[in-house]
Amino acid sequence: MANLKSLAKDTAIYGLSSIVGRFLNYLLVPVYTMAMAVESGGYGVVTNIYAWVALVLVLLTCGMETGFFRFANKSGEEPMRVYSTTLLAVGTGAAAFLALGLGFLPYIAGWLGYGEHPWYVGMMMIVVAMDAVQSIPFAYLRYKQRPLKFAALKLLFIFLNIALNLIYYVGMDGDDVGYAFLFNLVCTSTVMLCMVPELRGFPYVLDRALLRRMLRYCLPLLVLGLAGILNQVADKIIFPYVYPDKAGAVVQLGIYGAASKIAMIMAMLTQAFRYAYEPFVFGKSRDKDNRQVYAQAMKFFIIFTLLAFLAVMFYLDILKYLIGRDYWEGLRVVPIVMMAEIFMGVYFNLSFWYKLIDETRWGAWFSLAGCVVLVAVNVLLVPRYGYMACAWGGFAGYGVAMLLSYFVGQRRYPIRYDLKSIGGYVLLAAVLYAAGEYLPIENMVLRMVWRTVLLLLFVAYVVKRDLPLAHIPVVNRFFRK
Repeated sequence: MANLKSLAKDTAIYGLSSIVGRFLNYLLVPVYTMAMAVESGGYGVVTNIYAWVALVLVLLTCGMETGFFRFANKSGEEPMRVYSTTLLAVGTGAAAFLALGLGFLPYIAGWLGYGEHPWYVGMMMIVVAMDAVQSIPFAYLRYKQRPLKFAALKLLFIFLNIALNLIYYVGMDGDDVGYAFLFNLVCTSTVMLCMVPELRGFPYVLDRALLRRMLRYCLPLLVLGLAGILNQVADKIIFPYVYPDKAGAVVQLGIYGAASKIAMIMAMLTQAFRYAYEPFVFGKSRDKDNRQVYAQAMKFFIIFTLLAFLAVMFYLDILKYLIGRDYWEGLRVVPIVMMAEIFMGVYFNLSFWYKLIDETRWGAWFSLAGCVVLVAVNVLLVPRYGYMACAWGGFAGYGVAMLLSYFVGQRRYPIRYDLKSIGGYVLLAAVLYAAGEYLPIENMVLRMVWRTVLLLLFVAYVVKRDLPLAHIPVVNRFFRK
C-alpha cells in the first residue's frame, strides 16, 4: 500500500507539472499574437521553427530516454553505467549536430527560408541540442524517484520564459520575433546549469556492447516517435514549401498556428486524461474483466472530449480574445483541429491493445499510415486551399490511424466497445453544435445564454444516461438522506 501511495503521489507531481506547465506556456500565445502583427509573419516564423525543433529533438534523443529506463532496471546491468553510456551517446550526437549545424548555418538558414536571420535557426539549434542532453538527466530524476526536482526544473523554465517574454513584448512593447528564441535559449541554459549535480559525481564510461544493445532496442521506438511527431508538425514544416505565395506563407502559417492554439485546449484535456488512464490500463491488465473496463473507459473518454469540444466551440466568441484580433480569420480551423485531437485521443486509447500483447510494431505502421495521409493532403491541397488543407490533413491523418488501430485491434485483441451509445453521444453533440453554431442570434449575450443551455442539455443527458448523481462521490451523500 505504501508503494502504491508513493506511485500515486509521484504520478500526480509529474502529471500536474506537465499539464500546468503546458497551460502556462499556452499563455504566451496571446502575448506573441498581440505583439507580432499578422502581416509581419512573426508568429508564422515561431510556428515553423518550433515544428522543426520538435522533429529534430526526436531524432537526437533516438528513443534513448526509454532505453535508459529499460536497461537501468534490467537484471545484471549497472544503472550508473547505463546512465553514463546513455548520456555520452546522446551528448555526442547532440554535439555533432550542433557542430555541423553551426558550421553550415548560413546554408541551412537559407534553405529554411531564414537567410536574412540565420541566428533564429542558430539559437534554436543550441536549444534543441541542450534539450536532447537534458532529456537523460530528466529520465534519471524519474528513475531515482525525485519528482519534486523534476517538476521544479520544468516549471522554472516556464515561469522564467513567461517573465522574460512579458517584460519585452508587454512591458517594453517589443515586436522582434528573435527575442522569443533568445529567451528560450536563456531559459534552457539556466535549466542546464541547475542539472550540473546530475551530470557529475560518477565516472563517464561508454560501454560499446551495451550501447549496441540499447540502439537495437531504441531504433524501433525512433520510427514510432518520428511518425508520431510528424503527425503533429509535418503540416507546419511543409507549408512554406508548397504554398504558392512564398512571401505570404509565413503570414498564413502564423494565422493557422495561432488559431490552432485555441484547439490545443483539447490536447491539454486529453493529456490530463492520459496521465490517469495509462497507469490505470496497465494496472488492470491482469484482471479478468479488463476488456469491459477498457470499453467503459473509452466511452467516458469520448463523452469527456465531446463535452470539451462543445464548450470550446460555444464560447469561442470569448476564447478568441486569447489571440490577436488580426488572427481571427483563422478561427474556422478550430472545430476541424479539435476533431483531429479527438481522433488522436481515441487512437491513443486504442493503442493499448498492441502494448498489452507486446506487438508495438503495429503502432509504428498505423502512425506512418496516418502521416502519409497527412503529408499527401498537405502537398496536394495546400497550394489551392491554404491553411485549411493543414487542418483537414490532420483530421484525415489521425482519422486513418484511429480506424486502422480499431479494425486491426478487433482482430488481434477484441474489445466490445459500446458503439451504439458512443454513436448516440456523437450524434447529440453534432445536433447541439449545429443548433448553437448556425442559429442566427446577433446579440452576443443572448447567443452565450442559448449556447449555455445547449451545453447543459448535453450534461443533463450524460447524467441521466451514464452518470447518475447518486453514484457521484460526495454528491451521493445527499441521496442517502
